[in-house]
Amino acid sequence: MHRVHARIAARAKVPTGFSSQPEPRSIGIYARGRQLIAGNFLFAGELTEAPSGSIWSINATSAMAIDELHGFAWLDDLAAVGDFKARERAQAWVSEWIHRYGNGTGPGWVPDLTGRRLIRWINHAFFLMRGQDQVWTDRFYRSLAHQTLFLSRRGKTVKPGLARFEAMTGMIYAGLSLQGMSQYVEPAVSILAKDCVHQVDGQGGLPTRNPQELLEVLTLLHWSVQALGEADRPIPHSVHAAIDRIVPTLRALRHSDGGLARFHGGGRGIEGRLEQALAASGNKQMPTESLYMGYVRLSAGRTSVVVDAAAPPTGAASFEGHASTCAFELTSGRRPVIVNCGNGRSFGEEWRRAGRATASHSTLAIDGYSSSRLGSGTRLGGLDREWLTDVPDQVPVEWETLADGHRLQVAHNGYQRTHGLTHARTLDLSLDGRGLVGEDFIGSISDGDKKRFDRALDAEKLQGVPFSIRFHLHPEVDAEIDLGGAAISMALKSGEIWVFRHDGTAEMRLEPSVYLENGRLKPRAASQVVLSGRAMSYATRVRWSLAKAQETPDALRDLVGDTIAGSDSF
Repeated sequence: MHRVHARIAARAKVPTGFSSQPEPRSIGIYARGRQLIAGNFLFAGELTEAPSGSIWSINATSAMAIDELHGFAWLDDLAAVGDFKARERAQAWVSEWIHRYGNGTGPGWVPDLTGRRLIRWINHAFFLMRGQDQVWTDRFYRSLAHQTLFLSRRGKTVKPGLARFEAMTGMIYAGLSLQGMSQYVEPAVSILAKDCVHQVDGQGGLPTRNPQELLEVLTLLHWSVQALGEADRPIPHSVHAAIDRIVPTLRALRHSDGGLARFHGGGRGIEGRLEQALAASGNKQMPTESLYMGYVRLSAGRTSVVVDAAAPPTGAASFEGHASTCAFELTSGRRPVIVNCGNGRSFGEEWRRAGRATASHSTLAIDGYSSSRLGSGTRLGGLDREWLTDVPDQVPVEWETLADGHRLQVAHNGYQRTHGLTHARTLDLSLDGRGLVGEDFIGSISDGDKKRFDRALDAEKLQGVPFSIRFHLHPEVDAEIDLGGAAISMALKSGEIWVFRHDGTAEMRLEPSVYLENGRLKPRAASQVVLSGRAMSYATRVRWSLAKAQETPDALRDLVGDTIAGSDSF
């Protein structure tokens, strides 16, 4: 039916021209824009090098890569460069899309991609039209109108979530900006208002528990509010209420360096977008609760710690979900220290799947198992979607303020069915933020758990159930074994030195790791601290600490520049 309505819309006679002047509101990554201009096309892990070729000459095979191409989010990256070559590429590739697919054919004619594409084309309309003749401009207008007609007919079929927020925002944009399309604004606003009630929960969170996706939803709501306000259109109360719920949640998920915690498929967010979204809200409310969208944030001095303290999403919301319960990230000032590996989607399906495993997160994992497991694949929207189906159903959380700091206790029963074990983690952050002390416990609680553990022990020939506690380090952390193997020192670019120690009940190693970061041509090499051991009894504890070296000052001027994402391509 998408194809049928796309072809009907493409044949319709429509007015051409803007009824109001659109303003660019989205901006991308400069380094990625430079990659595109140089002919390095990286989409969903598929790299094509064509220095003088077209982006549409890419022989994309995965549905994810095709979606990224036809969604046109890469226009933001070309606009971030903004020079003559960037504009020339953008104009040529938009023109070629209209020539190839503008008649309603091709994979881009689905409502969610159409909404995303409309937002980008309208955002960057004057960047695209600059220097073009009337014939080109009229074709551009007609294509916008045809896509709007298609979206008005098929937008209601989009599944709830970020895709529908994009589709409705695109229809609002187009209805307000294009001549003769104003009748499509009200239906889109109505759907958007309902999703603000049903998709944004009372804590200001989303079912996916993806922090970056929450930021994208907030950004789309701001764009819709701004467009409606400029057109003197009424804005539903539920939209403002959703924004007010989201803002403190994003503040709770923000590290001390301004980046978002990287959980459940989300990254740090495009540079400056979080600050812009928070400022645009006009909401000064700070987090007042300890649990937001299933995360707990501990903060003291220059240090922030964000912990995944809830079960992962399930069902359709878990398409990007990770087995990360009890994992944490730690940032000191402007420098990430302990991280999760991240979302490997931009490097292909194998990296995406690997990034979802518990071993790719800074927490304890039983060797060969994740705390949540993937179910059989489901075909939806042209993609093979593997959902999380076997997740912990008990995740108790307690937090308290101590005389000398903050304590968080969180546990999950993700290994109860397979090994009869429950994992509990305690984190104590000192009041000055100079030290984090942790304890990881795995144990059998009930008689049934003990029987399952005994069977698991028999399967290991009574050698113990192997486990590893991993602490993935940011690529810019320079780590080395110190004190004759009793500690690991970590040097940050700011000049800070952090020292990792443990109680000796496990074997400590420094191993290779990766940092999966969108916008780069390949994963970044990194390191990880690994504490490995074997559970021989019904209760096993490992204690560890991460603290600043005594000579590290409480306050320092961190003037060293950051590494630009994507700079490894030049």
